[in-house]
Amino acid sequence: MSGLTLDHVAIPVRDAARSRRFYEEVLGLPLVHAMSGADWDGLPWLLMFFALDDARQLALSCFRGARWQVEQCLPPDARHYALGARDLEPWRARLSAAGIAFREEDHGPQASILFADPDGTIIEITGPATPELKRSGSPSDAEKVLAAWVGR
Repeated sequence: MSGLTLDHVAIPVRDAARSRRFYEEVLGLPLVHAMSGADWDGLPWLLMFFALDDARQLALSCFRGARWQVEQCLPPDARHYALGARDLEPWRARLSAAGIAFREEDHGPQASILFADPDGTIIEITGPATPELKRSGSPSDAEKVLAAWVGR
């Protein structure tokens, strides 16, 4: 066992005020901490920390003068952040009320809602949350799947 747990996820954003409104008003996450500085690789920076119910955090980073480049070579949701919820119905209603477009996926024992924040970062809300599921398979099953992929 590694002894590691997830502490926070860092998400770059372009507009701090717009992102704050989205994460507070649409997702309902409270702003719990913020800090700023003059030099992160030569750029002035701001970090805003939003609390999740399990005491983990989303850390939004904003950089003055940064140039954004968008990678077009991967599917849009190849890089995303997944949050767990017991019930997706309140999230369907909340996103719809906020005018946020979303799509749904069925993953067998889980279902997901996927949508973008104002900067195009894909967020997934999955239910039930992964820890609530009983994992099927074993480490040897995972090894077989990985070996088959690597062997291609």
